Amino acid sequence: MAGPIHDKIKQSLQAAEGLYYRLVLLVGETGSGKTGVLRDVADGFKTSVININLALSSELLDLTAKQRSLRLPVILDQIADKAPLPVVLDNLEILFDKDLQQDPLRLLQSISRNRAVVASWNGIVNFGRLLYAETGHPEYRSHDSVDALIVGMDGAATVDSAKNNREAGQA
Repeated sequence: MAGPIHDKIKQSLQAAEGLYYRLVLLVGETGSGKTGVLRDVADGFKTSVININLALSSELLDLTAKQRSLRLPVILDQIADKAPLPVVLDNLEILFDKDLQQDPLRLLQSISRNRAVVASWNGIVNFGRLLYAETGHPEYRSHDSVDALIVGMDGAATVDSAKNNREAGQA
């Protein structure tokens, strides 16, 4: 694992060990290189990247719309159970599908309760708000408080501010 973003993800995973949710979100816009970073991270931990769109769509294919909504959290947890740690997830767009009636952040938090999870988030952090899609888009999401560690493709990371706060408190 090389590079500042990779280091931030590794530091975030270490910091997440003591948290209620062991979730690290790699946040960046489409085409920013999240998939490549996740592949490198997975290689560094000798694990693999799970394409959630592919894994979930094949599992949900034979279910009715209502069954999809009800079973998706369990199926996602089963997918994560089969993966080596840390669980590395990419291509999460299916979780935002309006027909599935899910809160993608809550889904990711729930599977990170008992295992470390690194997941891509196709969006931005703007003034402390985690955003997915553009305002007005049917899949638009905005979260004020996020119970996860965030690493941006720009190199910014919440693990840095937590570390700085601890150091300021000790000074």
